[in-house]
Amino acid sequence: MSKGVLEVRDVQKTFGAVTAAKDISVTVPEGAVYSLIGSNGAGKTTFVNIVTGYLKPDSGTINFGNRNIAGLAPRQITRLGIHRSFQIAQLCTELTVEENMLVAAAIHGRSGPSFLRRAHDAEARERAVATLERFHIAEHRDRLIPELSGGVKKLLDIAMAMAGDTQIMMLDEPTSGVASDEKFPIMDLVMDALRSAGVTVIFVEHDMDIVTRYSERVLAFYDGRIIADDAPDEVLSDPEVQRYVTGAPA
Repeated sequence: MSKGVLEVRDVQKTFGAVTAAKDISVTVPEGAVYSLIGSNGAGKTTFVNIVTGYLKPDSGTINFGNRNIAGLAPRQITRLGIHRSFQIAQLCTELTVEENMLVAAAIHGRSGPSFLRRAHDAEARERAVATLERFHIAEHRDRLIPELSGGVKKLLDIAMAMAGDTQIMMLDEPTSGVASDEKFPIMDLVMDALRSAGVTVIFVEHDMDIVTRYSERVLAFYDGRIIADDAPDEVLSDPEVQRYVTGAPA
């Protein structure tokens, strides 16, 4: 298998008697768009949490570039260029949209006593607004978070995850909390912004319409294992995936 921007090899993770990740091996090429599917508890979010440092694997390697990042802290991994968003947007409700972006940019930078000053300097504001414009939400820059729709909150959360030098973006259910008529416009904006930045994308999703429309490869999880790894049509027609993930075809 050819070398990718992210190489996960033989990763294992257990919680007592529960196996959350078993023999997980994945190679993700640079610039690819992968989706992760599976029922609740299948191992999708465990995979994301292990790659981004929120969980430490019991064994295995996670190579990003020329470095094994398995077991590094989330902030270390973020600063290397692997960023993530969350299923529930992680926003400070007492700050404006722009202020949330400035805080995210400061967190993605280097720590130090000048944290607050850097968060508010002119260059930081310019970068923040440019990112908001990329996601088409700059018009909301002065609004407080409770004033925003679910779709704008989701876009802001992903925009905040893009602060800093992003090489891989991991999205946890990017259309959750978004109205059904907004899901495709939201994903179009997100994917256009990420592609234009040359970012490799891995996203968790339950909506098979989103999976087939936006991903070029699908990893299907069941019981902590990857049971299929192929193009969307191939994975969704796989008998095991139909049995354990999507249900039998109509």
